[in-house]
Amino acid sequence: MVLKELTSNEFNRFTNYFSTHSLYQTVEYGLVMNHQKFESVFLGLINEQNQILAATLILIDQTHNFKYAYAPRGFLMDYTQYELFEIFTREIKKYLGKRNVIAIKLNPYVLRYTHEPWQHLTRKDSNYDTIFEHFKSLGYRHLGYNHFFENFKPRYEACISLDVPKYQLFHNIRKEFRTKIRSAENHGLHVHLGTEEDLHYLYLQTKKKYPRDLQYFKDCYHFFRANHMIDMFYVKLDTAKYLSVVANQYHIQEELCNVLSQKIVDEKGPIKEKYLNQKIAADKLFDQYKKELIYATNLLKEHPDGIVLASALVVTNQKEAYLLMDGYDLKYKRLNAKHLLLWKLCEKYASEGYHTFNLGGITDLDIPNNPYHGLNDFKIGFHAFVKEYMGDMELVTNNTLYFMYKNSAPFRNILKK
Repeated sequence: MVLKELTSNEFNRFTNYFSTHSLYQTVEYGLVMNHQKFESVFLGLINEQNQILAATLILIDQTHNFKYAYAPRGFLMDYTQYELFEIFTREIKKYLGKRNVIAIKLNPYVLRYTHEPWQHLTRKDSNYDTIFEHFKSLGYRHLGYNHFFENFKPRYEACISLDVPKYQLFHNIRKEFRTKIRSAENHGLHVHLGTEEDLHYLYLQTKKKYPRDLQYFKDCYHFFRANHMIDMFYVKLDTAKYLSVVANQYHIQEELCNVLSQKIVDEKGPIKEKYLNQKIAADKLFDQYKKELIYATNLLKEHPDGIVLASALVVTNQKEAYLLMDGYDLKYKRLNAKHLLLWKLCEKYASEGYHTFNLGGITDLDIPNNPYHGLNDFKIGFHAFVKEYMGDMELVTNNTLYFMYKNSAPFRNILKK
């Protein structure tokens, strides 16, 4: 068996044959990362019959004269086949060592646990311990079971199973979320299919929390779009409809308050007391509608053509839809655009026969005082189960250069300041 560089077509054919792989193990992602200053290489292990037995995308980064490699979501292979894994590791190490790459980091697509938070259930993958020992015996160093977003790719992902009827899919969502979704739709929010020209909405809504620039979103759209693997969506508020709905609610509540006022005048005794209590509650709600009416009126004046409140990029790979990035305008959080967006995406991809909607990274569910609790809670609220992966593995590929790299850390830290 020999290791050779694959063409993009050869790599694509193998990934299409391979039953489970991540969008981060595709030609398209390699092309995207080329534009993020990474060199991308596709490698395959070939047998005597010229069959590809294992393959990987390698990203090579060069910083301060040191080359470091990444294999996003690990290798495309069966890790339980120890002999194949051993040969592939040896050949990868030899290949990268000759190119003066000091080490390679993997975050393998290997499940450790599957969590079902709504049922308080956790299941360990039956092959995990065997695979983990295989990694260790071949010289990979485990970088720990991190709890947050320290890794190259998230160690936890929240996923929604779409293999249920539409009514059940909606019913599975947390009750308060269902109320917010209905409210958003009733108040004039609509989900639209966007184009490349609309990506600036996503950039503006995510630039404070995400390090990638607008060009990264454009590259993702361009390369994944070539094979119809990506779509951009946005939620727009129809400000005229919003004002109309709020005005109608205001007038209905105003009429109720007038009716209760008259009943208070007409009645006596305990019944009068009952209407007084109802009037107090009705007046509070009327005051809220009055404030919202002023708010809606101003929105229509300032944005007669509507406002984009939330947006998302979704990549489809095999039978999984993956939420690559999403964002929303914090100023309009109360309008629940993101709740509506995720529900409509669930509905869309379920109807198209996708099995899973991957909402992307979350953090450890069991950490007390978790600063990402809101993110976790939001995604879990859509009845998501959680995939917990192995985490990062590192394999040294050039001992001499790796030693120099480690000992130059203080110098590199100075350069970063």
